[in-house]
Amino acid sequence: MSTRLSKGGRLIDRTKPQTFTFNGKSMAGFAGDTLASALLANDQMLVGRSFKYHRPRGIVGSGPEEPNALVNLGTGARFEPNQRTTTTELFSGLTATSQNHWPSLEFDVGVVNNYVARFLPAGFYYKTFIHPRFAWKHVFEPIIRQSAGLGQVPKEADADRYEYAYGFADILVVGGGIAGLQAALAAAKAGARVTVLEQTAHFGGRAPVDGDVIDGKPAEEWVKATVQALSAMENVTVMARTMAVGVYDHGYVLAEEKVADHTPGDGRPKKRMWRLRVGKIITATGAIERPLAFAGNDIPGVMLAAAVRDYVVNHGVSVGDRTVVVTNNDDAYRTAIALKEAGLEVPVILDARAAVSGDLHAKARALGIRVETGKAVVKVKGGKRVTGVAIGAQAGEGSVLEEVACDAVAMSGGWSPVVHLFSHCGGKLNWDEAQAHFRPDANRAPTNQNGEAMVYAAGTANGLLTGDQVLADAVAAADAALGKASGVAAASVTVPAEGAMLPVWIMPQGAGPALKMKMWLDYQNDVKVSDVQLAAREGYTSVEHTKRYTTLGMATDQGKLSNINGLAVLANALHEDIPRVGTTTFRPPYTPVTLGALAGESRGEIFQPLRRSPIHEWHEAHGAYMEPVGLWRRPYCFTRGAESHEASVHREILNTRSNVGLLDASTLGKIIVKGPDAGKFLDMLYTNVMSNLGVGKCRYGLMCSEQGFLSDDGVVVRLSDDTWLCHTTTGGADRIHGWMEDWLQCEWWDWQVYTANVTEQYAQIAVAGPKARQLLEKLGGMDVSKAALPFMAFSEGSLGNIPARVHRISFSGELSYEIAVPASHGLALWERLIEAGQEFGVMPYGTEAMHIMRAEKGFIMIGDETDGTVIPQDLNLGWAISKKKADYLGKRGQERNYLASPDRWKLAGFETLDGSVIEDGAYIPAVGNNPNGQGNTQGRVTSTYHSPTLGKGIAMGLIHGGLGRMGEVVEFTKMDGGRVKARVVDPVFYDKEGARNDV
Repeated sequence: MSTRLSKGGRLIDRTKPQTFTFNGKSMAGFAGDTLASALLANDQMLVGRSFKYHRPRGIVGSGPEEPNALVNLGTGARFEPNQRTTTTELFSGLTATSQNHWPSLEFDVGVVNNYVARFLPAGFYYKTFIHPRFAWKHVFEPIIRQSAGLGQVPKEADADRYEYAYGFADILVVGGGIAGLQAALAAAKAGARVTVLEQTAHFGGRAPVDGDVIDGKPAEEWVKATVQALSAMENVTVMARTMAVGVYDHGYVLAEEKVADHTPGDGRPKKRMWRLRVGKIITATGAIERPLAFAGNDIPGVMLAAAVRDYVVNHGVSVGDRTVVVTNNDDAYRTAIALKEAGLEVPVILDARAAVSGDLHAKARALGIRVETGKAVVKVKGGKRVTGVAIGAQAGEGSVLEEVACDAVAMSGGWSPVVHLFSHCGGKLNWDEAQAHFRPDANRAPTNQNGEAMVYAAGTANGLLTGDQVLADAVAAADAALGKASGVAAASVTVPAEGAMLPVWIMPQGAGPALKMKMWLDYQNDVKVSDVQLAAREGYTSVEHTKRYTTLGMATDQGKLSNINGLAVLANALHEDIPRVGTTTFRPPYTPVTLGALAGESRGEIFQPLRRSPIHEWHEAHGAYMEPVGLWRRPYCFTRGAESHEASVHREILNTRSNVGLLDASTLGKIIVKGPDAGKFLDMLYTNVMSNLGVGKCRYGLMCSEQGFLSDDGVVVRLSDDTWLCHTTTGGADRIHGWMEDWLQCEWWDWQVYTANVTEQYAQIAVAGPKARQLLEKLGGMDVSKAALPFMAFSEGSLGNIPARVHRISFSGELSYEIAVPASHGLALWERLIEAGQEFGVMPYGTEAMHIMRAEKGFIMIGDETDGTVIPQDLNLGWAISKKKADYLGKRGQERNYLASPDRWKLAGFETLDGSVIEDGAYIPAVGNNPNGQGNTQGRVTSTYHSPTLGKGIAMGLIHGGLGRMGEVVEFTKMDGGRVKARVVDPVFYDKEGARNDV
């Protein structure tokens, strides 16, 4: 039975007992335990059921490679499914339940699938669920959906909180084992900014467990001293409980930090998602021990040899009183020695190699452990736990030579470097024949934008499996990442002499079909050796096809234990070498990331965080009625007393037309575009030419999608010879900036252009109205006369002792200035304008007044006059399209027959005959429609308002024939089923000559 030993356990604190429950049963552990070690200490060998056949499953590993021991963790608002017991730190009050069974873990009716396994081979679903056709929707799909998944779906909103954090480093070291610590020390001493990430709460990796001696002292002491030295350095950040889950282009790394997983409810965020930007990355991520494929290797109690050693040394837990060790390499001898030294019995070590030598082998024999060479496990006996093993010759076909009683089996099939992070950005691998594993190819490492290697593997992650090689390689990796010699000498390690491993993929090698049908490769998804061989026979010769046909490596562990063994079995079935068959694709994340960590603070009311301008609080304090515009909140109008919103809007318009009004335009998008190729880039983005815009000048421009449809508009300002400022709509800033970067990074990557979204860096205030110039002159500091600052120009200086950039542009049709100041000065400038403008009748106005005034002037607005199907020519904006440019985004789309057709709906103005307002969304029915109402339309309204300036209803809309139908009377639909008559007119309703602006 598995139990807690009376002594030992380097990571646990026996003075701090912890109580927890598993399936309602109370159990005990200690601080420093994982949930897995605590379960084993309580003799809980059976922890779950497999997905397909519902076979009994026990703990097999001790880290993120664990495929079996997944549980539902917590209750109520802190319920989480599919949590690995091997990486879950124990805490008092922890509640866990097993998954994927009914009605109970011990008795699961789903196990009936196991008894009909011969009828459910790999790919049976592809052959079964296609006939009869009608059965899919009503029979197969409902059953599949009901049975899919392992854990339960949480029913309540998550009680915990999560957050994002950002970090920067010259060199990121992933892994806090001895290789990672040595590499970090070398890089840090050379002066680099270094960040070290360790996935567990403890540093050192396997070295302290394996008893390595570094610089003449136990590895644990060297690790502690090195971590202390790194933590004391100002240029080093050391982070525990942090898993690097993905490496992306340009040195971008995502890492998940477990902040309060083990202290729930303490007020801290449960997890923190780090977004790291780093220059170089050193992956010191170690290696994962491979299982061996033999009949019954999935029975609870069959575990990785290194995991058995971990539980004994780290947690003082025995997984069995009598443990048989089966191996093809020397490392498993360390487990046998550790068990023997802990007072546990090792009946026999079964070594598949015909001849064995080395220090570890000699020590095992000296301790009285029986060693059988050339032997294999033919099958494991037992059901819900191991009761014994049948032994045979590895070179045989499965004849049983001996049976040995035991309650645990420790297996080791060699080690596979953790190459995932190295491979995420396209790093390539080489097959190491001697070690039978894939290892990183330094000559084909991921590169940065300068063509330099960006990711370097170190130590065991680089395929070096002995301590002396590991530390020397770590220093070499640091030197390579630095681009110079660090001058740091690697610590010396005393290592035992080890013999060569023997690649073994199945036991015994001549096993027949009956045994192969009990040899498990993917424990969670129930993929057997026979399944992979069947896939090969049925023509699935690509490893990617075999993966999908058999579901090999598609479980939550993503094939960490199964992929290499499955690949080897496939290669043997195809009579190919393993490297010729290749590997599956390594994609982020390396380990599952909770949705909460990905979402961070974006939940509830701040699922999309509200954005506020620097003047927001002033608006709220002065009667502003706020409306959402994208993620922003902008004043719709400023109400006074009991007046209606409509009355407020009309007041604001009339005041702006006669005196002076202030609009908070801070939310408008502001994107800096800079670089030698910036002009060329903007010429491609906009329909007109921007490269010839003079410094100090402004120009209105249109952006179209590749299909030719109008996407955004705004004023472009040329700040200097190589710098432009592009204004966008409020809701378009992030979208347009992302669109710019998409083109620069994916299509025009060799252009020297740099963009920055500076929307929130500046407050922007529109001062509009016939008295606008008088107000600015009163503030003083800048010459804002027509001569000094003509229309569509800008000037930089100081207004009222506030640094400002003043643009002479107008969206209201009145004399207007848009003033941009640093965001920290926005409120101060607004308040000074309000104070100084009292004698001029100053009054703030909101977005609705802005919309009506622009409609009175016939100015289009993105989102009103556009809906994703409108091109500039539809809106009479041909004047804003260059006839000289060879190309721009959307040009070819607009030349398609449908978009170039003169038969398209065009923009026009509309005035109702009775002065009423056309309803939003109204259509213009075509003449001669069928009386049943299912007829065609010839146009629609896009903007419709009551104009207080003109004292009547006005509208803009699209109509077949456009301005060619001016003077014609058409009918618009009404919600009550009636019709309203309107005359087609010029869309510019007010001051068509622009005299009010050009003063």
